[in-house]
Amino acid sequence: MKIITQTLLTDLQKESVCKLWNEEYPRNLQYKTISEFDGYLNELSEKKHYLLITEQEIMAAWAVTFKRDNEKWFAIIINSTLHGRGYGTAILNEIKKEEQHLAGWVIDHEKDLKVNGDKYHSPLTFYTKNNFNILPDSRIESEKISAVKISWEKE
Repeated sequence: MKIITQTLLTDLQKESVCKLWNEEYPRNLQYKTISEFDGYLNELSEKKHYLLITEQEIMAAWAVTFKRDNEKWFAIIINSTLHGRGYGTAILNEIKKEEQHLAGWVIDHEKDLKVNGDKYHSPLTFYTKNNFNILPDSRIESEKISAVKISWEKE
């Protein structure tokens, strides 16, 4: 596996990331079209993409950092067949090399289902193991998502 970084995604990479997003995130967060997903990406400023690529040149994980409200935010998706193998930590460590602070929203419950009907498992424990703090007073609650804010500071 290798991690590559870039500021723009090719059309093929966008398709792979959108597919990964739709398969791994809860179904109520899905993008129905690539152009809809592209609209989400276009709203992010100062983007940097991190792609975890297998030896077979398949995208196994994607992360993005971006600027929002004077903070550096991130999103990360890993193919669930690879959970628990250190790939998520590897991508986070790559991001942490360049950042002083990171913020993100994390679903902190297991009530949502993925498109295949499987339960979406909250990654909150993963983030606390990787030195993120939970900010319980900062939440997002909408029809699409219920999540808590997490943050990390370089020591």
